[in-house]
Amino acid sequence: MMTSRLAAIGSIMNNECTMTLETKPNNSDMNVIVQGLLTFNGLYTNNERPRYLVVSLRDHDQQLVGGLVGATYLGWLQVQALWIQDELRGNDYGSRLLQVAEDEAVQRGCLNACLETLSFQALPFYQKRGYAIYCQLPDFPPGHTKYFLKKSMSAQLAQT
Repeated sequence: MMTSRLAAIGSIMNNECTMTLETKPNNSDMNVIVQGLLTFNGLYTNNERPRYLVVSLRDHDQQLVGGLVGATYLGWLQVQALWIQDELRGNDYGSRLLQVAEDEAVQRGCLNACLETLSFQALPFYQKRGYAIYCQLPDFPPGHTKYFLKKSMSAQLAQT
């Protein structure tokens, strides 16, 4: 089945290029694609690049038990992942991880933040912290909803 799909793709290619579906892509190929897009975007964004950040939560043995992964880019904090071990939830760690990331983003000049969450994840948690839904995608995954949220951090910026 895969061969026929690739054959159909290959039939639209000219003699100079080939196209391959890679179900286990390597990191360097993915990086070339992302860097190519960022280089193109740089023509319109004063060559700004994402600045990544990680806020880690470690136990007394220095084992990672939670954290936040994000990036600041084009005036926005983009929260890509926030996770805390189940037994540690409800102890305000999530709020503090998010606050540290938002504070750093404000220091970097960001006025807004955005993130995505699923209906079985943490929608009320984010809404309680000032994030508002601006879009939702039903049946992602089937029977659930994917939410896109944003927050203005201009009030936090004014406090710095």
